[in-house]
Amino acid sequence: MLAGQGSAARFLQNGKFKFLPYHNLFRRTKEIEIDNYGMFEGYANRDSLSYVDVYGLQGIPTIYRGTLRRKGYSEAWDVFVQLGCTDDSYVMPETKNMTYRQFINSFLIYHVDQPVEDKLQASLNLSDEVMSKLKWLGIFEDRKIGVEGLSPAKVLQKKLEEKWTLDPEDKDLIVMWHRFSYTLKGKEYEIISSLAVEGEDQTYTGMSNTVGLPLGIAVKLVLQGKLNLKGVHLPVIPEIYGPILSELEELGVVFTEKESEC
Repeated sequence: MLAGQGSAARFLQNGKFKFLPYHNLFRRTKEIEIDNYGMFEGYANRDSLSYVDVYGLQGIPTIYRGTLRRKGYSEAWDVFVQLGCTDDSYVMPETKNMTYRQFINSFLIYHVDQPVEDKLQASLNLSDEVMSKLKWLGIFEDRKIGVEGLSPAKVLQKKLEEKWTLDPEDKDLIVMWHRFSYTLKGKEYEIISSLAVEGEDQTYTGMSNTVGLPLGIAVKLVLQGKLNLKGVHLPVIPEIYGPILSELEELGVVFTEKESEC
């Protein structure tokens, strides 16, 4: 709900600092294709510059960290950003008896009889495809929110939690994509590394596997006396990530890489 809010997203592009404020975050995306899974779109994720020191990349001309979503997500989500529905800084009055339709209408111009859908589509020049996504979500329903003292962001969160749930046989999908460009002996190369992990069902999800398995493996290494580091560490030390990545590969969590000469 609050992704991207606060300070502007920051990254480096061809040696130039770039800053992307929240109100433009979902309007500047890049298409990414992942083998066997089709097209996604990426938008900047907070502060990419902080990773320069973490990974020892001082002097690198370009570093960009983003979030991947299915195509069409950003355009639809930007509707809520532009309306102000993701604002968590104030409480709206009488949200208990307010309907979701009235909630959306409260951010639009007043008109005696023009439908909320028409006003929203006209005010933001939305395509029919985006409107169909919003209708599916249920934000035009005459159903009461039912909880008092909510901010706009919390009202929207309540609607998302009602709608964005996995049915018992649903499967989630986790994807990662890395692009490394480098020069070696006067020649330019590129490595594309990608990961896709599908969940099994509502319980054994791709998210639970990609979060839980590395932690479980790390705990096992400690218990077996194979990981003797003291204190708190980022997993950028070979002693940590080496054995974890090896076991993850055995469990089907593995990156595929393609190297090419540019």
